[in-house]
Amino acid sequence: MKVNIYYGGRGLLDDPTLYVVNKMQEVLTELRVEVERYNIHEHKSSITTLPQTIKDVDGIILATTVEWLGIGGYMQQFLDACWLYGDKDKIASTYMQPIVMSTTYGEREGEITLANAWEILGGLPCSGLCGYVEDLVSFEMNHDYTVIIEKKAENLYRTISQKQKSLPSSNQAVKQSVLRTQQLELTPQESEQLSKYVADDVYVKKQKEDIEELSSMFKDLLGQSEEDEDMAYLMELEAHFVPQEDFHANYLFMIEGKKKPMSVEIFNEELQIHYGQSNKEVDVYTKLTMPVMDNIIQGRMTFQRAFMTGEMTAKGNFKRLKMLDQVFIFN
Repeated sequence: MKVNIYYGGRGLLDDPTLYVVNKMQEVLTELRVEVERYNIHEHKSSITTLPQTIKDVDGIILATTVEWLGIGGYMQQFLDACWLYGDKDKIASTYMQPIVMSTTYGEREGEITLANAWEILGGLPCSGLCGYVEDLVSFEMNHDYTVIIEKKAENLYRTISQKQKSLPSSNQAVKQSVLRTQQLELTPQESEQLSKYVADDVYVKKQKEDIEELSSMFKDLLGQSEEDEDMAYLMELEAHFVPQEDFHANYLFMIEGKKKPMSVEIFNEELQIHYGQSNKEVDVYTKLTMPVMDNIIQGRMTFQRAFMTGEMTAKGNFKRLKMLDQVFIFN
């Protein structure tokens, strides 16, 4: 039989949980149980890989200390890692005994939290141990307390060896009907590999740099595509512009699919085209689709024909509207 102990406290000398864990480890060793202990605070950078150590055990002890509120960050991170990267099939057959000692209020709530968490993970919780310790010396010297701790260790051994069953729990029903993991459907081997990657700071840093580089590249491509869109039709109109003597007009083309209207300003031989509202008084407002504009640019249709067939609507000075086919020749 093998039992792992996961200690989620900060490792302080006056931590009562350490005394309880040491005493239970002595009892289990006397019962010829192989015991391995993991102080989670010593594995800060590799907590995500700790769930893989549950693979070859029959039971575990989750031990933590309530110093001011709750089970503490280290134990919570370990449980999070079990949820994200743990082998759920192995957890389902693993017994867990919660040990929560406190120097303030909340040891019972902490024990319930650990039991609930293990049930939701699919594991098998055992009867735990919790207590409030005001003075560590008097607690250690109390023979009755020592007997209680030893009995709890013996109960864990008995539960695992006899493979005791328990009644169904509502936590399991909640998990099956309400909780839905947002993680990828991974095999235990893939989850183990992913947990190693997550624990590798160099790998995570490199991934973040790659993501930033890709984001920057896509932003550049997006900016380039927007720039190309802003130049659409401008170069074609400039290339086919035919100046007319003593002619000036301002046109505003509302092209469907474009965020901004296209402003065309003609003053004799000068031509100014841009996307956006014109600062000058507009002589002709036109509205057309991009396919119609493409046909005009490619010489398959004239502005006048598009207007006469209804494919382009216009309002304003119709004399200047007719001049569009003279100042822009696409034959």
